[in-house]
Amino acid sequence: MTRTEIVPTETGDARVTWYPGRNPHLVLAASHGAGGGIEARDLQALAATLPAHGVTVALVEQPWRVAGKKVAPAPKTLDTGWRGLWPALSGPGLPVIAGGRSAGARVACRTARELGAAAVLALSFPLHPPGRPEKSRAEELIGAGVPTLVVQGGNDPFGKPAEFPDQGAYELVEVPYGDHGFAVPKRADIGQDEALDVITGAVVTWVRSLDRPRG
Repeated sequence: MTRTEIVPTETGDARVTWYPGRNPHLVLAASHGAGGGIEARDLQALAATLPAHGVTVALVEQPWRVAGKKVAPAPKTLDTGWRGLWPALSGPGLPVIAGGRSAGARVACRTARELGAAAVLALSFPLHPPGRPEKSRAEELIGAGVPTLVVQGGNDPFGKPAEFPDQGAYELVEVPYGDHGFAVPKRADIGQDEALDVITGAVVTWVRSLDRPRG
């Protein structure tokens, strides 16, 4: 059964919806992007799938979204809000995977080492603004400093998988034909449900790998 919690931060009240895991050993705390909320198809798919694998999912609505604003604030403000949420996210006393989609993924990467995140899950990481590959944000991803999984749509205008640098300690999984929201066109070889299965399957496998000792 889910529960919702209001968490005060320096930038306003945030809202966390908890999906308790079965005999949980990890928390995935995941926030939305600058253009949507936690109703995003990938976030909802993970919230429906991961609890059965021992992962409690916390879907985070940033303060600007809770306040009803339509435009996200500057990155520094987003980071401040995320920092203010961290005590609540780590409250269950379990290792926390910092996650998010798009702008939320950037926040998770920028703050992971500072906050002591166990890992980062970056969904639709916005490697660059559409049509502006010279404005790369790769340093944020590479600098996360913890095990990182990037799940990227094959047709994401914010950065296709082939555009990501080889350097950096991260894994990358491609969702064939997916756009920035992981929507796939009707002409694609896979359907929408199959695309979501790619996402959830990759994350489940990766989470299991985090439990194994690293030599």
